[in-house]
Amino acid sequence: MTNARIVGALRSLEDSVVARQGMGLPLLAIVIVSLADLSAGRDHYIGPGMVVAPALASITTTWSRTLLIALLGLASQVALAPYNGVDRVHDWVLLSGQFATYLVVSLFSAYIAWRRETGLRAFTAITSVAEAAQRALLRPPGNLVGDVRLAVRYVSAADAAQIGGDLYSVLDTPHGVRALIGDVRGKGLDAVQTAAVVLGSFREAAYDEGGLTRVAQRVEASVQRHVGSGEFTTALFVEFDGPGSVELLHYGHVAPLLITSDGSVTTLDPPDPWVPLGLGQLVKGVPAAWRAQLGGEDVLVLCTDGVIEARNPEDGSFYPLADRVGPLVAGLAQNLEAAVERIYADLLRHAGGSLGDDVVLLLLAPAKPPAPPD
Repeated sequence: MTNARIVGALRSLEDSVVARQGMGLPLLAIVIVSLADLSAGRDHYIGPGMVVAPALASITTTWSRTLLIALLGLASQVALAPYNGVDRVHDWVLLSGQFATYLVVSLFSAYIAWRRETGLRAFTAITSVAEAAQRALLRPPGNLVGDVRLAVRYVSAADAAQIGGDLYSVLDTPHGVRALIGDVRGKGLDAVQTAAVVLGSFREAAYDEGGLTRVAQRVEASVQRHVGSGEFTTALFVEFDGPGSVELLHYGHVAPLLITSDGSVTTLDPPDPWVPLGLGQLVKGVPAAWRAQLGGEDVLVLCTDGVIEARNPEDGSFYPLADRVGPLVAGLAQNLEAAVERIYADLLRHAGGSLGDDVVLLLLAPAKPPAPPD
């Protein structure tokens, strides 16, 4: 088992067992220690084991309740003292060290609980800000945009993060439904800032420009103007401008897959592969768009490289999306949410339950079947 899976298992145990116990677990510890002391007889004094109660409370409940648990534990020790024959003066002198130690442990446990509460409040606030930033930046669309159905899964690989360097957008414009999926080089805030530049320029250009190539050129110009030299973003532009056909434009991104109703998979490789956004100054010309035929029950599967580069922890193999996506999507053009859930679940199984990179899975399908030819 890898370190990541061990850490994940421990976190899951903490979330599902320890952190939800509240005062139950430390109270149970007080009862167990007291019963053990009574069962051991007068010749065995197990009272010092009561220190486990405030220690447990520090990770399961609030600091004030941790102090309450400590007082209950202390009261139990005092109540057990006559039973164990330690109620004489010289015995209390000997036990003063034990009670002093118990007091130190209790106060330290309350401090740990207070720090945990403070950190949890800060984490909750940060998470709320991250969720707001994600919605402001990505603006998740509904299940229907214009005449196109869609479903999406966006997962950031960063711990506790809601947003990363992968991006997508689907817009209903006067020129048809236009979509963008991309992957920013790098991670962290710099990647998020680049994603904001790409998405902002795409949302403007998608409404203004009459051709997909001109949209991409506007985005390229914006990236070169606002993003540092050497940084780049792979991207794939998509336009649904008529029934039965889709236009595609490639900027160094993962090739899309076309899934038919019977599960057949076609990789839509670009006839003119191009460099990512931000590197256009290194080459001459512009990429050529190409078209693909899209039936009423066909599904277009777009993804970022976090999907196809997800490794199996046992043999190190990459996730074979093109080999496995057909049966997962076949017949689900009318229920893309179920289809994307099946792909994502299969991806997680392959990766051992955790992903090492940001992931976007975007499924698109025409909401209306193409009109029959005259």
